[in-house]
Amino acid sequence: MKILIIRFSSIGDIVLTSPVPRLIKKSLPNSEIHFLTKKIYSDLYSHNIYLDKLYLLDNDLVSISKDLKKNNYDIIIDLHNNLRSNILRLILGVKSLVYNKNRFKRWLLVNLKIKITIPHIVDSYIKTLSPLKITNDNEGLDYFLSSKDNIELNRLPKTHKKGYVVLIVGAKYNTKVLPSYKLIELCDKINAPIVLLGGNSEYESSIRIENYFKQSNSKIEESKVRDLLNKKTIIFNMVGKLSINQSASVISRADIIYTHDTGMMHIATAFKKDIVSIWGSSHPELGFYPYQTEFKIHHNDKIKCRPCSKIGYNSCPIGHFKCMNDLTFE
Repeated sequence: MKILIIRFSSIGDIVLTSPVPRLIKKSLPNSEIHFLTKKIYSDLYSHNIYLDKLYLLDNDLVSISKDLKKNNYDIIIDLHNNLRSNILRLILGVKSLVYNKNRFKRWLLVNLKIKITIPHIVDSYIKTLSPLKITNDNEGLDYFLSSKDNIELNRLPKTHKKGYVVLIVGAKYNTKVLPSYKLIELCDKINAPIVLLGGNSEYESSIRIENYFKQSNSKIEESKVRDLLNKKTIIFNMVGKLSINQSASVISRADIIYTHDTGMMHIATAFKKDIVSIWGSSHPELGFYPYQTEFKIHHNDKIKCRPCSKIGYNSCPIGHFKCMNDLTFE
């Protein structure tokens, strides 16, 4: 059986599809599995051992559909279910299994604040396979790296070689992210060697954090005095310096991960890391919390305006941003 799986974006959503090819290969070992995603996310599936071929979309649906049509697929598994994937399925004209987005349930929670049970997105992805009589193996998420992605310990400072915490500095939308002063407060509470990870858009915030602790440490000249004060936060800033897979390598070796609701959280989940998951405008009950790993949720559950969005905004729609500004770290 030849199978095409479709999920175009984004980082977290693509990582969350990772049980699907594994489950298909386990149940149908002779199947040939192809995966289609956007070119910019190629790293996420480039080393997946359950795939036979990876197709990359570069904003040209016509060209990719011509290439895909040559494969004569037996079935398409559409885990995106948007206009583009619907058009592609129509062009290919193949029997399809389509992921249920639970749009109405999420609308009720976001817009009317009605508490309603929404399955985890991974469980919804796996349920899409039920006509093939494929069920969950409860082995969680997968993430595969190559040797070239590996970040050796010698790239870390001496202070971090015996263990470190990772802090994911940003997220796609601002209302999912702690303000810089809150990130500094969190780092101080963590009180351990910390590696900062994130993309270029988080660089400015990471520099603020890095500079704060450089200034703090410069006032404490002797390490004995620093130890006496129990000041153990030492920042190693790798924001904007690593690829997605290199960041994943750093995550895989960390003692614990502090992260916003973002794609890197799900990569950490795939490595079965202990996670402290920090939520602002979105909400774990929407079905995107860490899947089958140890985690703690840290959020402001005392305000009635959450969740105000499924994916987030560039700024707080009300203006007060209490979901993040009022968070405290004990």
